[in-house]
Amino acid sequence: MVVVVTGASAGVGRATVRAFARRGANLGLLARGVDGLAAARREVETAGGRALAIPTDVADAGQIEAAAERIERELGPIDIWVNNAMVSVLSPVKEMTPDEMRRVTDVTYLGVVYGTLAALKRMLPRDQGAIVQVGSALAYRGIPLQAAYCGAKHAIQGFTESLRCELLHDKSRVHVVMVQLPAMNTPQFDWVKSRMPRKPQPVPPIYDPEIAAEAIVWAASARRRELSVGGPTIAAIWANKIASGLLDRYLARTGYDSQQTDEPADPNRPDNLWTPLPGDHGAHGRFGSRSSHVSPLTWANQHRGALFGAALGSVALIWRARRWGPSPHTRRQVPHTSSTA
Repeated sequence: MVVVVTGASAGVGRATVRAFARRGANLGLLARGVDGLAAARREVETAGGRALAIPTDVADAGQIEAAAERIERELGPIDIWVNNAMVSVLSPVKEMTPDEMRRVTDVTYLGVVYGTLAALKRMLPRDQGAIVQVGSALAYRGIPLQAAYCGAKHAIQGFTESLRCELLHDKSRVHVVMVQLPAMNTPQFDWVKSRMPRKPQPVPPIYDPEIAAEAIVWAASARRRELSVGGPTIAAIWANKIASGLLDRYLARTGYDSQQTDEPADPNRPDNLWTPLPGDHGAHGRFGSRSSHVSPLTWANQHRGALFGAALGSVALIWRARRWGPSPHTRRQVPHTSSTA
């Protein structure tokens, strides 16, 4: 199995690389950070697989196409393509520059489009393969201070729905799925560009990146159209459908503080918007003591068919018991007595 992961050097992408490597996959690793890519390649090789680490800016369609061509030439036909790379800016819209808006859109949205095009070019003639779009609860619900990122995730959602319809129309066996994530404990909050006075943080509750990685691996073969990871993701999506106006007001009150810790930020700290930061940053951020290691609701979402079947079976048994009453063989036998004068 050959898998391509964009944003493979750190965070969810790095955890996803490890998850596929444990399953024996050969991996094409795409990201800008060469140190993280080199470390990810070593992890794949330690697990017994082969890996190509290709420094790539996904905002450049030519770089993605060249990487895809090299991966197929050296590793073989691509079976799964995971679009995960992203950047963001934590800032009010009124303080954003046009260049910042464009950069977030180019990486987070168009990077997905370009990756999808490169995957389709190779998968459609073979009539097989899976494309996984790593999304977010923010694909459905925008929050303050991340307008560019939320806009990009909304765009991925619309793009993916259109593509899915076209694949169904063509009766193609190529599958596309979007995995919507909650807040994750990844290094991005140490390198995201921010104009806020305090250090950035994911909106609690926070989950370990391994939960996302396992969901991505599962979704790549499950033929599900979409998978929501974690209770907060499902809650945000449904709350926005049911009471979007109330959610606007709630986020207006809480959305600024919930994305910042109590620690003051260094206004001169480097960020990765335009260039990657040196070093291997791994999969985890600095919120390990506050992050959840399990997600029962995600497990239930993945196994909803079996759970629904079990629930129906239980209902049928209860109905049968009430309809027919206890079996004649289990009814309590009352001794017959008679009296004589």
